[in-house]
Amino acid sequence: MNKIKLTYTLLYNSYGPQGWWPLTSKYKFIPEHKGEKPDTEQRKFEIIIGAIMTQNTAWANVEKAIINLNKKKLLSIEKIRKLPEKKLAELIKPSGYYNQKAKKIKAMIKFLDSKKPITRENILSVWGVGPETADSMLLYAYEQPYFVVDAYTKRLFSRLGFCNEKDSYEFLQALFHQNLDKNVDVFKEYHALIVEHCKRFCRKKPDCKGCVLMEECRHNKK
Repeated sequence: MNKIKLTYTLLYNSYGPQGWWPLTSKYKFIPEHKGEKPDTEQRKFEIIIGAIMTQNTAWANVEKAIINLNKKKLLSIEKIRKLPEKKLAELIKPSGYYNQKAKKIKAMIKFLDSKKPITRENILSVWGVGPETADSMLLYAYEQPYFVVDAYTKRLFSRLGFCNEKDSYEFLQALFHQNLDKNVDVFKEYHALIVEHCKRFCRKKPDCKGCVLMEECRHNKK
């Protein structure tokens, strides 16, 4: 077993399934971790705007913004399309950088309305959408096998000795694409497990006691 797969196995055995992306169920305001499929356009759209709003902020703040939209019964592409940008910005204020994010959401709606094919190249052409955001949309909303690399991934795998934190997004993504089968469910689960592990142990100032990856970790051997 290669070390990328071994790390996944250790994390999965430690934490179990994570149920990402959190989605709002029919009668709830709050997104829940149930591992449900994006089986409707509504659910896909919820993931898309969540991927934009989670830029440079914690998911808890995105959740507050989604709750705001839900309470106003505005969490749909049809309603946000008609909503003035300034009003949208007010409602998503908890997510931070809300004026920019409102513009990005509007730009993404224009792209979806254009009916262009859902490809990585096309999504990256949308204003304000970078590789991490695009891959989050592709993986979680459209179930295309693109591994999502975020700050947690860079931190954890640099400490494990796979890379440096300054390595490019493309370099890190290639590590996972080359060492794992292109399985959407595994990619989703692995990304979520990395987030969970870094919140618990592999923080900016690591808390190594009880870490399931201690034996593999270069940082622990300094």
